[in-house]
Amino acid sequence: MDPIKREETLSRLSPCGLFCGKCFAFKGGDISELSAKLSAALGNFEPYAARFVTVLDEPLFADYPAFKALLDYFAQAKCGGCRKEGKCALLKTCKVVNCVRDKQVDFCFQCPNFPCNDTGFDENLNKRSIENNRKIQEMGVEAYYEEMNKKKSRY
Repeated sequence: MDPIKREETLSRLSPCGLFCGKCFAFKGGDISELSAKLSAALGNFEPYAARFVTVLDEPLFADYPAFKALLDYFAQAKCGGCRKEGKCALLKTCKVVNCVRDKQVDFCFQCPNFPCNDTGFDENLNKRSIENNRKIQEMGVEAYYEEMNKKKSRY
């Protein structure tokens, strides 16, 4: 894999196999970029939303300020991925990023102790991590990355 493609792949694909590029916390990911575009397209919509409560008899528009706050939160994502940050922005108990760094591997499946339960994850996420890593091992990193990148959603 060429160095530029490898860097992009590893920045968006965590050692545990989660795809950071689809995470709401990932700066430059789908959610942050689409949220920023939607926020820009809505512009100064708040006064209109307030009027639409009455004009359209649609009480849902009263929730626009909360929607806008969440949209802005998504648009201002700050995480560069666990490899860059040295920790997971969402999973504070994650031990994987330090483990793979210490063992000088890119993914859990490359470790001689794989699979293990010393990830810091709950049972469900640990199971998903093992499944993801087995899939990466089977498909190859590039193919797995491409498959995950094409998915519509991470969640």
